[in-house]
Amino acid sequence: MPDTSSAPLLLGNQPGSFPHSVLAERHPAIIRQVREAFPYEPAQHRALDELLANCTEGAIEPLPADARDRGRWEAWGLREYTGRSWFDVPWLWSESWFYRRLLQAVGWFGPGPWQGIDPFRPFKLAELDSADTDDELAALDDLADRPAAEQEQALLHGSLWGNRADLGFRLSAEGARAADAVPGLVADDSDRLRSLLDRADGGTLCLVADNAGRELVPDLLLVAHLLRTGRIGQAVLHVKPCPYYVSDATTADVVDALRRLTGAGGAAAAYGRRLWSALADGRLTLRAHPFSSAPLPYEEMPGDLRAEFASAALTIVKGDLNYRRLVGDRLWAPTTPFADVTAYFPGPVAALRTLKSDVITGLDAHTEAALVAAEDQRWRTSGTHALIQVRDPGEA
Repeated sequence: MPDTSSAPLLLGNQPGSFPHSVLAERHPAIIRQVREAFPYEPAQHRALDELLANCTEGAIEPLPADARDRGRWEAWGLREYTGRSWFDVPWLWSESWFYRRLLQAVGWFGPGPWQGIDPFRPFKLAELDSADTDDELAALDDLADRPAAEQEQALLHGSLWGNRADLGFRLSAEGARAADAVPGLVADDSDRLRSLLDRADGGTLCLVADNAGRELVPDLLLVAHLLRTGRIGQAVLHVKPCPYYVSDATTADVVDALRRLTGAGGAAAAYGRRLWSALADGRLTLRAHPFSSAPLPYEEMPGDLRAEFASAALTIVKGDLNYRRLVGDRLWAPTTPFADVTAYFPGPVAALRTLKSDVITGLDAHTEAALVAAEDQRWRTSGTHALIQVRDPGEA
């Protein structure tokens, strides 16, 4: 890892900063949305009110003595941070802690009738069942007749842009014009990613998923294509073991997405059936490792997860949160080399990410200057820019 002395950890204690707005504004809004989405009982309403007061004005509290994950969270920093303001601990940690406490408040951990009920499910299903999703799945019919390389490019960009996946399906040039003064795609290692897939030779792809709904569907489509064309022999899809960050994908969300595909007709249904069969015969497996929802960077991953990534021909890390965990949730100089901050990773790794937070590495100086001149620092969090970055140890 490069020297971190000039790259401070992101905290939420600076008013006006993006992390502060998440803690002070977004989290209270999420509490309101969740309580309105379910007919919760008085105990849950009281717990949500207590969480609202605690996360905005109180201090971090220990977990109940009987919490099944208490030891894990204490190892992840709870002992150190108990008694401190939510705004004064690393932002990545306090964000993750919020979702752990929210699940506790709504009874997700049980015991009781609300055990295992995903508080974010209504929002996920609404997006998955939208007319926009219909349009994106219908676009697959047009894609089916394209050459395999064009299909791969389109599906890759679909996975990159998430719920702007239609851009990828239509092979739009948006985000890909390196000559633009302010490009949508601020870093593009697509050629290096294709080279890694060329060398995969039927090996294993690990894909660390990000969001459910319209952002998970393109990830699944990309996996289906790579399996069908023999670019990979097996895929391991890493999802969250519990509802997390509102829309992060769980096993239940994968099932919902597959049912959406198989019920769509046309090319989408063919993709869905292919994935369904791949799960049945073991070419596609799901993984919900506890560390997937840890409040820590991937540099601190446990040994079993490290071994899994080490054995993969390629690991693709999707989305903004996973990018923060991959490179470290720090205010890096944007020109800090991506390969340097991911040098610890045990195998080839690619990041596909739409920019929605301050963390960024791997930009060239010209691109950074153009972005700042056009948008000041808004480009970091607006979601209108994206990147494809690759670290290939074979190039070292």
